[in-house]
Amino acid sequence: MSENVSKAMNYIADFIKRASSEISEEEISRFLKILTSALANKRKIMVAGAGRSGLVAKSFAMRLMHLGFNVYVVGETITPSISKGDVLIAVSGSGSTQVVLSVASAARRAGAVVVAITSYRDSPLGKMSDHIVRVPGRTKIAKESDYFARQVLGIYEPLAPLGTLFEVTTMVFLDGIVWALMDILGLEEEDLKERHANVEFI
Repeated sequence: MSENVSKAMNYIADFIKRASSEISEEEISRFLKILTSALANKRKIMVAGAGRSGLVAKSFAMRLMHLGFNVYVVGETITPSISKGDVLIAVSGSGSTQVVLSVASAARRAGAVVVAITSYRDSPLGKMSDHIVRVPGRTKIAKESDYFARQVLGIYEPLAPLGTLFEVTTMVFLDGIVWALMDILGLEEEDLKERHANVEFI
């Protein structure tokens, strides 16, 4: 059994390494410029995603907060309205998850900059976004595009690891973005620690 765990870990690690060379440098550079511009102009950044992709988005939001960004997670009770010039970062492997599309559509109507992190540039999310960062991962798109509908109906991905590859690769990619932002902003780990939560559940 332990051999299967090791095999899976090595497979995922190898995939991430290959994916790192496939993500466009131009797309990364523009993404960084969008983020740093939002910080400089005191704009809000919001992140959105469903399921495990949503958890990855939340993890990125936490790090952006540590870096000093004005960042929120869509769906939380304290999340304010999005305004013109703000940024929405939408994470969806398929680019077809209905709840994420609804959020992205609302952000566009408000005049926000929509950034899609997806495996499919030509997906509905990709087509409505101002900027796309293509992260390799999924090779199949589910027949039922609405994440919550799939959960209620009990429809799950026939090959769950395919979704996992996108989510884990995106997590590592966004951590790379955090490191790049630290370098651009001249921040050290101690600077991030100053903003880390000091009121926590024990």
